[in-house]
Amino acid sequence: MRFRPLLALVLAFCLAFISAPSDVSAAFVKGPERGNARFGNVVNTGQAGECTTLPEGSSGSINADGNFKSLCLQPTQIFVKAAASKRKQAEFQPAKIISPRFNTSIDEVYGDLSGGKFTEKGGIDFSLITVLAPDGEEFPLAFSVKDMVADGGKSIAPGAEFKGTTFTPSYRTGAFLDPKSRAKDTGVEYAQGLVALGGDDEDLARENVKKDISGKGEITLSIEAVDSDTNEFAGTFVAVQPSDNDLGSKDPTDIKITGNFYGKKA
Repeated sequence: MRFRPLLALVLAFCLAFISAPSDVSAAFVKGPERGNARFGNVVNTGQAGECTTLPEGSSGSINADGNFKSLCLQPTQIFVKAAASKRKQAEFQPAKIISPRFNTSIDEVYGDLSGGKFTEKGGIDFSLITVLAPDGEEFPLAFSVKDMVADGGKSIAPGAEFKGTTFTPSYRTGAFLDPKSRAKDTGVEYAQGLVALGGDDEDLARENVKKDISGKGEITLSIEAVDSDTNEFAGTFVAVQPSDNDLGSKDPTDIKITGNFYGKKA
């Protein structure tokens, strides 16, 4: 008698397993939910972080007026600006992406195209990335196209460029707690006791008092392929933006991000 609940649980599990679809993608292509069909095509393929591409030689033209959707930006290379020295000017050095390794893309971004400007309105418009510089230092950053306004002209065609600015949010929120439980919105303001309260040490004050500091970036979208029949376009991008500032305790470093992008006129 005491085994009846266990037998009922095993029977329910077996029935659920038998009734489940044999193909994983079949569970996601049904229904009106947006994005299910695409998920079914890429699940378990390792291609979830890749943007759609257009065939080489696509040389149509699209009127840059209306709306855009499905904008996807896939970083392929990231560079960190090394500090200047007496013998060497500050320059960008290649860095290695260490987290996340296979999914750093921004996707499903949409917005306005009126007046020949890409004006971002929403979507998955930022991605948290950590890179490793040649000297071994790690740089977290929030790769972002939030509030992007990029101006280029009246048409989207191969050779056209759209340049503008972006908003870079803080890598962490004001509620983030460091190992000493200090944060902007919660936790202890001074974790080092009365010694911290009476000193004039600027570095100590920056470590103790947390601040939400955002930044601004620059971006250039270079159009390389256009399909005027489907209103699709693709190309490359270059973005320069600040790295994480650890809630105000350190100075941000310029990060340059290059890669491929894809979009579609709505």
